[in-house]
Amino acid sequence: MALILGIESSCDETAVAVIDGAAPTLERRIVAQRIASQDEAHRPYGGVVPEIAARAHAEVIAPMVGATLADAGLALADMDAIAATAGPGLIGGVMVGLVTGKALAMAAGKPLLAINHLEGHALSPRLADPTLQYPYLLLLVSGGHCQIIEVQGLGAYCRLATTIDDALGEAFDKTAKILGLGYPGGPAVERLAREGDARAVPLPRPLLGTAEPHFSFAGLKSAVMRARDAGTFAAADIAASFQQAAIDCVVDRTRRAVAQCGPVTALVVAGGVAANAAIRAALQGVAAESGLSLVAPPPKLCTDNAAMIGWAGAERFAMGYSDSLDVAARPRWPLDADAAPVRGAGVKA
Repeated sequence: MALILGIESSCDETAVAVIDGAAPTLERRIVAQRIASQDEAHRPYGGVVPEIAARAHAEVIAPMVGATLADAGLALADMDAIAATAGPGLIGGVMVGLVTGKALAMAAGKPLLAINHLEGHALSPRLADPTLQYPYLLLLVSGGHCQIIEVQGLGAYCRLATTIDDALGEAFDKTAKILGLGYPGGPAVERLAREGDARAVPLPRPLLGTAEPHFSFAGLKSAVMRARDAGTFAAADIAASFQQAAIDCVVDRTRRAVAQCGPVTALVVAGGVAANAAIRAALQGVAAESGLSLVAPPPKLCTDNAAMIGWAGAERFAMGYSDSLDVAARPRWPLDADAAPVRGAGVKA
């Protein structure tokens, strides 16, 4: 393990971190980290605008690299490798971060590690919990992804389930937009749900009880819009009922996946939606009834960040991996490229 400079720019956070891969605890592994949010830039539009995101990344990424290294009390020459997100994500933002990583690697004569953003999420629990061993079952829930993956080892991923339409984080964000809660939507829905009655609004649980543990949230999102338009339900009750419906789907689907996977050391949840306290609590019950421990990174490592990219780079560097400077940015990059197509799923799956 070594000192890795991590760069993340796949969506609407520009992030840079210095990771010490040999350190024994989370606090010492993250030597320094900075994150520049774009919430204010995207708030008027109720969601991320790719062109605005790419320009914002380009404006701040170079000074953020310098500031993060200064925070760490280190120089670029002290790094053993440069790790940068190469996909999947909004292609303009991915290109900004990857080109920056390439330039730094070339200037310093250091190896480049082109990191799959999803692998960053998949390995982030190992950054937070040094005792977590392969294989483990991962529920990856974010704004763009909703999958259950058996993480068998570094680079060895078996997808057991995916969404056939919307990701769970997207459904949270769209529900926030429907209810006029602003951006970012997920935390706003969670806050409002605490004030509502989760049984007040009859909402569907798509795919509940089906044999394959896949997800679907488009119908739930549409039902939220109909409930809003009915004009008979309080916004807090809609938010609470939506969140409970989502939890019921996640619990049922995860139980199915646990029953279908091989022996694993733990149930792991990662991605931006993993910061939701109610979802974490429900998954704790699933893990307990399955005789597994639930491993979840701290909320700051659930949302997009450069520490997880640096850590994925550290794990890859330790195994002798590196990438060519002509590696291309990728808007889509599945962890399990051999996974069978899912009936009814679109390109997101």
